[in-house]
Amino acid sequence: MDKEVKKIALRMIPYGLYVLTAESPSGKIAGATVNWVTQCSFEPPLVVVGVKVESTIHEVIEEANAFALNILGKDQQPVANLFAKHVERDGETISGAPFRSGKTGSPILENTPAFLDCRLVQVVAGGDHSLFVGEVVDAGIVKTPEARPDEATLWLKDLGEKVFYGG
Repeated sequence: MDKEVKKIALRMIPYGLYVLTAESPSGKIAGATVNWVTQCSFEPPLVVVGVKVESTIHEVIEEANAFALNILGKDQQPVANLFAKHVERDGETISGAPFRSGKTGSPILENTPAFLDCRLVQVVAGGDHSLFVGEVVDAGIVKTPEARPDEATLWLKDLGEKVFYGG
């Protein structure tokens, strides 16, 4: 297989940008910008998130058995950048972003347009990322989008022509 062709073909898959958060029972908190996300079941409502095995967020989700998927809006590139590096808790903020605890105990960012609070139901190991399957136990939106809901979401392509993750 031609590696460059494979890379280009995989990069043709469109992705939104999200902040994945979790807090362990011991109080360890983690957050990361992610883009390998999809819904995989209507009933029960399930989502799948690809998470790098060697990341802190991977470890914390496994300890917590829960995670929150905070959906970023079109104007939230700075938030995506903030969670693309190591994050730290300071009171009720994660690297300066205010949050509250969701039903699962996962941090729900206060300034994102929507969230999904999920109970971990399955982990599928595969390569350098694991697939975390979460049952949505709570969801919220700040304001109903005026157009298609997916048009309100920050997309990876919104970060510029040379920004990719994957391939």
